[in-house]
Amino acid sequence: GFNPLETPIVERWEVLAAKYAGGEEILKETFRLRDQGGRELGLRYEMTTSLARFVALNPARKRPLKLYQIGPVFRDGPIKRGRLRQFWQCDVDTIGTKSLLADAELLNLTLDFFSELGLEVEIKLNNRKLLRDLIEPLVPPGLEPVSVILTLDKLEKIGPEGVAQELREKGLREEIDRLLGLATISGSNEERIARIRGMTESEGLQEIEELFRYLDRPERDQVVFTPSLARGLAYYTGTVFEVYLKDKDKDRGLASSLAAGGRYDDLIGRFVGTDEEIPAVGISFGLEPLMEAVKVKTSEIRSPRSKVEVFVIPIGTAAVEEGRAIAQRLRRAGLKTDMDLLGRGVSANLEYANAYGIPYALLVGPEELAQGRVKLRDMVSGEEELLTVEGVIARLSRGQSSL
Repeated sequence: GFNPLETPIVERWEVLAAKYAGGEEILKETFRLRDQGGRELGLRYEMTTSLARFVALNPARKRPLKLYQIGPVFRDGPIKRGRLRQFWQCDVDTIGTKSLLADAELLNLTLDFFSELGLEVEIKLNNRKLLRDLIEPLVPPGLEPVSVILTLDKLEKIGPEGVAQELREKGLREEIDRLLGLATISGSNEERIARIRGMTESEGLQEIEELFRYLDRPERDQVVFTPSLARGLAYYTGTVFEVYLKDKDKDRGLASSLAAGGRYDDLIGRFVGTDEEIPAVGISFGLEPLMEAVKVKTSEIRSPRSKVEVFVIPIGTAAVEEGRAIAQRLRRAGLKTDMDLLGRGVSANLEYANAYGIPYALLVGPEELAQGRVKLRDMVSGEEELLTVEGVIARLSRGQSSL
């Protein structure tokens, strides 16, 4: 139910740097440039800000809008496995509803997607409203709560001592132990929710409980309530989540998130320049980390399925010219045909055909040619038949090809 959208790679700097966009942390990693007219521009660091501008400029479109984007984004940040300066994202967003059913739909979509890839993942889930309600009472006057929230979000990256040091640099002292205690609450989802319910009646906690109710048992078991999770972008207002491999610590250093997102109910309305709230929720998939994860899990990326129907394999150099002539006859008969061009052995050629999902191989060897025939091999069943070339054409043209 999601429709495609394309937005520019280059954005006006004031759009990327707006106080209601990504925030100061992400601007440190944003590529900045000027055009020949002296206008300040930047390479997009993600696609949500551009999406918000698109929606703001197209108010007549019926809502909810369900859109997806696929394209490159840019970060001038540390390079590590699965994280590059230019990388591809796929964004999926629902705009125009506050219903948490939209949030649940994205979580289900995410789990279904990774299941199709054969990857076991867990989704870390939190709510920015809950974080704000828990942390604001502990933040001294003059310090922005969001600054503390984003420091706590680094817990897994820099550890408790690293977080404590950053909080001390912000001027906090006796509040540090309480903040770390909130961020490191352990137990099952139910136990964590129960402990926090004893501290606050936050709307954010109620939204987390509602969201869990919308998930079936298998999905609930893959979602982990994580009180320290904040997401680094400043525009999130409610649900936030990140997706990791379940056994990420074992997977040869692939610890980056594979997807992440959340609810940003204020961002689009601020682009419009009014107090109108245009609620939205979305998720971004990082395609390079996904490729790395699939490589780790399967050792190799499977070759894409070919449209070729029959792969001609000459056996020995003496059969190459005859194989070429037969391939041409098959093509002229309307059959999608490919032929070995490397002089490989039969086993290597069959492995190649199988890797590309080619349903039939045609073995052209001296023994078969001496009988005026070739050997047609069904790559699915392994069955082989001796046929004339006309017989091969008739057989595959009757629609018996598996394609």
